[in-house]
Amino acid sequence: MGTRRSFIKKTAAGSAAIGLGGFMVPKSSYANILGANEKINCAVIGVRSRAKAHVLAIHQDPNAKILYNCDVDDVIIEQHNAWCQETIGYVPKVEKDFRKILEDKDVDAVFIATPEHWHAPMAIMAMQAGKHVYVEKPCSHNPHENDLLVAAQNKYGKKVQMGNQQRSARTSMMAVEDIRKGLIGEVYKGEAYYSNNRGSIGIGQKVDVPSTLDWELWQGPAPREDYRDNIHPYNWHWFRSWGTGEIHNNGTHEIDICRWALGVDLPETVTSFGGKYTYDDDWQFIDNQQVTYHFPGNKFLTWTGHSRGIMKPERPGRGATIYGSKGTIELSRESYRLYDLGGNPLKFEFEQSQQSNSTNTTGIGGLDVDHVGNFFNAIRKDESLNSDINDASISTMLCHLGNMAQDAGHTLEIDTVTGKVKNNDEVMKSWKREYEKGWEPKL
Repeated sequence: MGTRRSFIKKTAAGSAAIGLGGFMVPKSSYANILGANEKINCAVIGVRSRAKAHVLAIHQDPNAKILYNCDVDDVIIEQHNAWCQETIGYVPKVEKDFRKILEDKDVDAVFIATPEHWHAPMAIMAMQAGKHVYVEKPCSHNPHENDLLVAAQNKYGKKVQMGNQQRSARTSMMAVEDIRKGLIGEVYKGEAYYSNNRGSIGIGQKVDVPSTLDWELWQGPAPREDYRDNIHPYNWHWFRSWGTGEIHNNGTHEIDICRWALGVDLPETVTSFGGKYTYDDDWQFIDNQQVTYHFPGNKFLTWTGHSRGIMKPERPGRGATIYGSKGTIELSRESYRLYDLGGNPLKFEFEQSQQSNSTNTTGIGGLDVDHVGNFFNAIRKDESLNSDINDASISTMLCHLGNMAQDAGHTLEIDTVTGKVKNNDEVMKSWKREYEKGWEPKL
């Protein structure tokens, strides 16, 4: 444990509830920060879907204020402003260009829920402007950006939390503590899975850019492409220029939980099988995938992703199972279930926060309040982040390696200190992307 974190740091050095529009959160989450009197002014960037969860969570803190809503699409901004007025009782200032927000010294923290190609460059620019950062998963579009993010955090000293909110789940914390105490013996396997039934995205047609959309700023660091009618506002996830596929879009969550429970960092080998099996469309990633990671100590982790076709037999849409020599633990965003080797239930614990939506595009739930509360406590009181970027980047790296192994078509051997693929210059070409001139992130 800790080898990659140490390496990066060294290199970087040179049950009451409060109701809100039908959204219920535990009073305990609110009380954790109620006594703090340091006001935190926030900006939310990219406000179509996940931003709703950010706004609701920020609003639970009586000493936090949303100063800005930011998006490059006027239609999305107008819809979000109306939602804010109805839900939180006020409309923050509107800005289309996030760089102007970074110039505002009154802004203390930015929440980034943009397309994924923007996550790391925007987070780095925010840190350089003196802002703390809450960045949605995945924290990077490519492995190179992982290293830049961690180096930036070490250089600028700002708090950076990734939005893998299950790290703040009481039940998951309890389970990991029980695992460390040896409750299920020696843990050896983590099984992460995600299941959905996404439809076809069709074949995109080149059309005029809507007058309400700043397509230039939307693309930002990505090389320029023509606008098509099946990219914005959601299907960018399935294009390599802007997205990173389902393993990042959703697999990041459960892969992270399994890695945390197993107590591992970077793997020794990565193997991926899968393909695009359903529709003949513009989707550029595989839509069903099985990845196996092997770690030091003979531990392994699997991720099974069914993007377009629900997993059978029937099981929850997502989750993680941890196997040990004395028993098994099933973890979701809402619960912790312990079984003995015979499959007999021994212990069930359920999350006190409102259940988090797990397979829709917004994912609003009480865990967001807990995770944002932890972020605010880190800013105010220097408390430890539940998903500090130094650790979160490792889980993100596992997802990158899953895509790289799939593209390679064979098992990859990994340097467990740097995360780089050993003896394979061809695969390492995808370590870094091509950036639009003038937009490459730099420290």
